[in-house]
Amino acid sequence: VPALALVRTAFELMMVKRILRNESPLTTTLALQNSNIAMLSGQELVKLQKLEELLEPYRYVTEILRGEQYISCSVVLPALCHFFRVMEPLDDDPVYVVRFKTIFTTDLAKRKNTTNLTWLKIATALEPRFKDLKCLPEDERSEIGALLHNLMMAEMPAQQPSAEATETRPPKKRRMSAFLLGSSDTDEEEKSIEQCLDRYKSECKTDMEGCPLQRWSTREGAHERLAPIARKDLSTPATTVPCGRLFSLSGHIIQKRRAALES
Repeated sequence: VPALALVRTAFELMMVKRILRNESPLTTTLALQNSNIAMLSGQELVKLQKLEELLEPYRYVTEILRGEQYISCSVVLPALCHFFRVMEPLDDDPVYVVRFKTIFTTDLAKRKNTTNLTWLKIATALEPRFKDLKCLPEDERSEIGALLHNLMMAEMPAQQPSAEATETRPPKKRRMSAFLLGSSDTDEEEKSIEQCLDRYKSECKTDMEGCPLQRWSTREGAHERLAPIARKDLSTPATTVPCGRLFSLSGHIIQKRRAALES
């Protein structure tokens, strides 16, 4: 999620709150000064109050994504789903509210389509808090299982034993029944992967305050094949805000003046 969009919307909501909170001082100040600037009318203030209500869910999600704690990319799709749900036009909405919701959701849909949706879906499915995939349409949920299956199959060669280990260990003889039944190593691996995915889906979801990376660290023994994929996908932050904050802090440390210091 671009950090600029988060900061811009949060700034707009902050300005609306300040205008509504300081309505009386602003009216008095403008009346005393010889200025062409007029205070907002009562109808315009009502619209600002409605705008504040509409942007309040965005403020809540923004504060979570911009917080000091690590937020994984797995929360992006649930957050977008929340925005689209609260921005659905209602029957009793005024015309200007419907127009605002339409413009907001249209812009949000464009930003969503520019992201790597496949990667975000996989990250959401590997998130113990959102693995039920309620943030996705039902027709898209079945595709996630196939994507995870293919990822685990692609990781299989890297998990095979080394050449030295295979040379010291004599190859196991396959039973004649395996040939008669027409089974193969690939079929056995696919069955093992399906069992691994079913075991992960059957586990209870974690609470919303938990960390997905810590959860996978504690459950790595039960999910030896799925845990490396989860750690790789969930290690990406949800926004670029933490990176920008880190660069801002480094600007106070790495300076020309400090570069001349010996210690």
